[in-house]
Amino acid sequence: MITFGPVPSRRLGRSLGINNIPPKACSYSCVYCQVGPTRTPESSPRAFYPPKEILRSVAERLEALAQRGERVDWLTFVPDGEPTLDANLSEAIDLLRPAGIPIAVISNASLAWREDVRAALAKTDWLSLKVDATDPAVWRQVNRPCPALSLDPILDGVARLASDYRGTLTTETMLVAGVNDTDESVGGVAEYLGRLAPAVAHLAVPTRPPAEPGVCPPDEMTLVRAYEIFRARVPRVEYLIGDEGSAFASAGAIDNELLAITAVHPLREEALRSLLANARAQWPVVERLLAAGALRRVEYQGQRFYVRTLRNAQGG
Repeated sequence: MITFGPVPSRRLGRSLGINNIPPKACSYSCVYCQVGPTRTPESSPRAFYPPKEILRSVAERLEALAQRGERVDWLTFVPDGEPTLDANLSEAIDLLRPAGIPIAVISNASLAWREDVRAALAKTDWLSLKVDATDPAVWRQVNRPCPALSLDPILDGVARLASDYRGTLTTETMLVAGVNDTDESVGGVAEYLGRLAPAVAHLAVPTRPPAEPGVCPPDEMTLVRAYEIFRARVPRVEYLIGDEGSAFASAGAIDNELLAITAVHPLREEALRSLLANARAQWPVVERLLAAGALRRVEYQGQRFYVRTLRNAQGG
């Protein structure tokens, strides 16, 4: 399923997700990734779904949501992998423009060294770029990039994109305890972001089940220290450490909706129950998906999450 939601976004209100990359084509295999590890990271854009198929999926979803009186604030490319690996991203954005809804992309920034990727991202209204480290050794440890990638060209490409971008540019730095949360690592990222001058620099921590066991958020004091280091160099800094709320919406068969959302957005049990209530569905729907192996239950940081099983997500 190419579209999902709308889901409540901590940054974009009610966001209709566009899953333009099947699982899991990505340039990174981040230790904290909620979708799971990348078997073979890649760095060359290629064609996935035809842009007209993306347009048709979005149009059908918007029509179904309109009939239910559901609001959509943003169309957001936030797929099972890295959205800029889609060689047709620019065309897809162009086709979606007539819908009159702002377009956002959440990217790991790994292909910003490519001129064609920067040109595609320049068409968006809102852009989030990941910068977890500016030291190559830390970058490799936390993001586990495709071997063909090098950090310096990426950082140079991000800086070039930021200097020309006319939309709202934000950044996201995910802090992992014992990996990239030292004063030195945080300071290096903050100094770099200060030169980019994003509208907001987000400090995030893992809040959903990660790709690797043992991945945890830093303690409270470390987060406070990181915030102060960022604030000394970046005009506006915000934590991205809370949950997303429970205002999920459904516009189709609830089984398919659950699998589409949980493929890219693990659901806390509270949010899942809210979604079922919104769709007038009962808990046995979840039990059937669990029994079939399409959905799995995961405990993390004292909360229960429901995640689509990756092997069952191959069909998109």
